[in-house]
Amino acid sequence: MAPNYLFFVECNPVQSIRLTLICHARTVAQKLARFPTNEPVENQPSALGTLATRFASASHVLCGPELRTRQTAEWFCVTPQVDEALRDCDWGRWHGQAIKDLQLNEAEALQAWINDPHAAPHGGESVMQLGARVAAWLASLQGESGHIVAVTHPFVVRAALMQVVQGLAFNAIDVEPLAAVELRFNGIWRLRLTGIDLAGAL
Repeated sequence: MAPNYLFFVECNPVQSIRLTLICHARTVAQKLARFPTNEPVENQPSALGTLATRFASASHVLCGPELRTRQTAEWFCVTPQVDEALRDCDWGRWHGQAIKDLQLNEAEALQAWINDPHAAPHGGESVMQLGARVAAWLASLQGESGHIVAVTHPFVVRAALMQVVQGLAFNAIDVEPLAAVELRFNGIWRLRLTGIDLAGAL
């Protein structure tokens, strides 16, 4: 009778990463529907300790280089690490411009930018270029482990979500018990990610 052999194959286990993406706090430019500059956040919570404990166990707190992301990240961590890959989309000559002004003065260029992810009529970064940058950043995290908190910008969060769901949307989405997803319809369906309630902290 042939002997039984046990074969052991050594392999590197997949590192487990928890990534929390946080959009920076509201700015005046957002309230006025303008493309951003390097403006500060509009308000700072008085009860910062409450926010600091929210992600106290995070192994890393990262943020984009802009003032608004650094200010927001400091609510969660005394010394967040600036990561250039988390910078906002480069809006070129549209920095600081109001959407309503562009609708009047550059309607065709604005519509081209909305319709074509390869378009960059403002002379800055296209949506496709932003997506490639964010994809490279996500790939760079694959050797990490633990809980990473990254404070960044709305377009960077969108780009990260698109990298997760593209081509595998159904199986790439986990829905936990009592999870709530908000969808809004205004001509097209949109997914809305709700922010942290700062009502009790301001």
